[in-house]
Amino acid sequence: MGDISDDDDVPTLSAGTLKALQEFYKEQEEKESQLNQTNENGVAKPNEIVFNEDWQLSQFWYDSNTVETLVRGIVKSVEPNGKIALVSCPTLYKRLKEEAVNCEIKLFEYDKRFSVFGNDFHLYDYKSPLDIDKSLSSYFDLVVADPPFLSEECLTKTAITMKYLTKQNVVLCTGAVMAELAQRLLHLKKCEFEPKHQNNLANEFWCFSNFDFDAMLKS
Repeated sequence: MGDISDDDDVPTLSAGTLKALQEFYKEQEEKESQLNQTNENGVAKPNEIVFNEDWQLSQFWYDSNTVETLVRGIVKSVEPNGKIALVSCPTLYKRLKEEAVNCEIKLFEYDKRFSVFGNDFHLYDYKSPLDIDKSLSSYFDLVVADPPFLSEECLTKTAITMKYLTKQNVVLCTGAVMAELAQRLLHLKKCEFEPKHQNNLANEFWCFSNFDFDAMLKS
């Protein structure tokens, strides 16, 4: 038997595979560069950052029409200098920062990638619904939430957070199967508007509120 060199055991990549790998690494470098971009205050520039969905975190981004519609309704639901909390719905943050320039907007989110938004970001785990700064109790004019999982536990604990944060008004986006629980926990009614996602979900998705949010969406 002849000698076999070490090189014979090293797998080789086809030209197409190598090109695809190089493009992947280039894309990852560009995303890393985006995350490192900050303004003079050391806070990331929202419009220059692109976040991909992380399905392991049950992330499903809204489509552009849903983002625009919800943001319009949110802005009309608060005063020009209102306080808005986004709970587990980071898709809305960038557009809302553009449209509600005088509002105070806080994002309560488990995904630490969004910490690039500086003081607007609050690390949040629905499993610890009251692990929140006490100064934020009954602080927000409007709380908008989209619990990551369609489970009784997740919605129940998210509802505790919503009640804790809001002065009164809340908007909830979640699966239609959660309608009865949403009404029982937060006294919410279904809105006419139904949110959609970039990647169509198998589950029917609804929007709920404890005030006439549809009127805000139409005005």
